Amino acid sequence: MRRTTSTVVLLALLLAVPATGSAQNFDEIQITTTPLAGSIYMLQGSGGNIGVSVGTDGVLMVDDQFAPLTAKIQAAVAALSRGPVRFVINTHWHYDHTDGNTNFGRAGAILVAHENARTRMTRTDTISLSNRVQEAYGPDGLPKITFYQSMRFHYNGNVIDVIHLRNAHTDGDAAVYFRDTNVLHTGDTFTRTALSFIDTPNGGSLDGMIEAAWTMAGLIDDQTRIIPGHGPISTRADLLAHHAKLVVIRDRLRAHAARGDTPDQVVAANPVRDYAEMNAGNERWVRAAYGEYR
Repeated sequence: MRRTTSTVVLLALLLAVPATGSAQNFDEIQITTTPLAGSIYMLQGSGGNIGVSVGTDGVLMVDDQFAPLTAKIQAAVAALSRGPVRFVINTHWHYDHTDGNTNFGRAGAILVAHENARTRMTRTDTISLSNRVQEAYGPDGLPKITFYQSMRFHYNGNVIDVIHLRNAHTDGDAAVYFRDTNVLHTGDTFTRTALSFIDTPNGGSLDGMIEAAWTMAGLIDDQTRIIPGHGPISTRADLLAHHAKLVVIRDRLRAHAARGDTPDQVVAANPVRDYAEMNAGNERWVRAAYGEYR
């Protein structure tokens, strides 16, 4: 297993934030549907995992992947419900989760996000992992409803809590908890990658990722089905393991900072050992994370 870690991490990061959407052949992408609990489903294609609630109130989606996949996503949703997509909640502003906003907005969906996520969508910005420029969205692609701390939907027989997770993956992250069916969508504050990407220049932080994992774990129980930002359906145990890993890495970084070590010395010491190999991508992750504690 260890000998494939570097390859797995690199592929996961590329899937999480590809260098450019146009580099993919979207004609070959198929949307798969996984039932979770009650009327909650997960859709996977390319980009962030999508959560779907269907019922008499219509369809509520969490994230919408890439714009060229909209028709395929709509077809997958239509196989679950005849109702329209009335709401799309964005877990954050990165394009692999929001590129379909304009299409769904034009089709009549009301877009919802944290205020900071919307602010970033109103301007041209850069995603630090790949230096990929994300252009500002027009009016149809911008969230019409925003929040600062939390908000609640009463929809399709579910109480749905949308909760801001402060300065974690970005500065505008939201987790979506379907309380009555016990399903949690974490966005990219939790992914099934060795080192979840932290967009430090855009408000993300390792401390925030740790706090987010602990906060989400406190909301749920051992029977909760978790939709991570990327990767397979997960459990509370998976989330707690992710939290424990990040705590160990943070403590190592803090120890280096207390000694006054340089970033090069920290990289040489490999503070992500036991969890990931020190490839180029993980070296960038370590340097960015160490910057929080110097």
